Amino acid sequence: MMATVNPWKPTEPRGKTLCIHVVTWNVASEAPPLDLSDLLQLNKEDLSVDMYVIGLQEMNCGIMSLLSDTAFEDPWSSFFMDVLSPLSFVKGNKGGVNMCLKLYGYYVSIVNCHLPPHMANNDQRLEHFDRILEMQNFEGQNIPNVLDHDLILWFGDMNFRIEDFGLHFVRESIKNRCYRDLWEKDQLSIAKRHDPLLREFQEGPLLFPPTYKFDKNSNNYDTSEKKRKPAWTDRILWRLKRQPQANPHTPRLPAPHFCLSLRSYVSHMMYCISDHKPVTGTFDLELKPLVTVPLITLIPEGLWTMENDMLISYSLTPDFISSPWDWIGLYKVGLRHINDYVSYVWVKDNQVSFNEGLNQVYFNVSDIPETEDQFLLCYYSNNLHSVVGISKPFKIQPVSSLVEDPLGEAQPHI
Repeated sequence: MMATVNPWKPTEPRGKTLCIHVVTWNVASEAPPLDLSDLLQLNKEDLSVDMYVIGLQEMNCGIMSLLSDTAFEDPWSSFFMDVLSPLSFVKGNKGGVNMCLKLYGYYVSIVNCHLPPHMANNDQRLEHFDRILEMQNFEGQNIPNVLDHDLILWFGDMNFRIEDFGLHFVRESIKNRCYRDLWEKDQLSIAKRHDPLLREFQEGPLLFPPTYKFDKNSNNYDTSEKKRKPAWTDRILWRLKRQPQANPHTPRLPAPHFCLSLRSYVSHMMYCISDHKPVTGTFDLELKPLVTVPLITLIPEGLWTMENDMLISYSLTPDFISSPWDWIGLYKVGLRHINDYVSYVWVKDNQVSFNEGLNQVYFNVSDIPETEDQFLLCYYSNNLHSVVGISKPFKIQPVSSLVEDPLGEAQPHI
């Protein structure tokens, strides 16, 4: 017997699993190599990545990059976007230490760091760790403190070293793949045993060789006069939000379904441009969405052609607060940055009508060159400083593709 479904009753949101691929690499001011397919796992047919998180250290930023607001001045950013933008991936903030995402109603913080170097500066590294967390507050944007975020992904060149053991013992242990003794003297592992906050961060097993320090363009550990001792300086950590303690006098509420599992944690020895080897972590994030609809739903109305102003309808959720400075941009699919719009309109200035959350604006496309590219619309919220709505891809028909039908109405030519 089949159960009947009430179409007016909201259904329980289905769980989602997102694959997140995290990359950290100290590139030592070098230009990117020709092929990064292995680093980005593009050569794995059975792996479908939903989100790339890429953090680089020691990038060579020229004076023009520092003076310019352009997001893609450096060759590394250009390289990654050339590879990833055809897959509909978009780059985030290049210069920030922390980037905050709201993912299906959950807060996710992404922290890329480069901590002080040298064996003797371990206390400074731990101080910087605490200071970075203390500084990550998003004032005036109604965003909780970073430690109250549901997930923190923390990675970078953390510069933690291996204590006590001499160079010869460390190298022999690496040669024989006997890493267990080295783990016991790894400064980060030691700190996690004593620091209450650091203890809350998890890390996968260090089953790969120490990633620092190599002779450039080789897989040989440092052969210079300094002969630096190898160490796992490049790390990827994560922290899930602590669940509140249950009151013994009240029923225990079920925790939201939000968990992260590590699929792989590896180094990539094939890349030799730097004295560091890159490290990647691939995760499965399982969650039950807290938000089932976007703040803004964009709907291009009818057939878009390159000769008329076209109509856009969009709806807002009741809790979304719009601003007179909100705007809708028209983009080619594969956009690299929010400023890469082909055209845009201010939603208030171009508004045609509105009622009960449904709004309409006119969009001029007559000055857009004819192209076979697909387009999409993005709604940018000035209050939230982010894109809060994206339409489905569509094409803008050239005038030449329209023919008159017997009734005298223009129809797309198929």
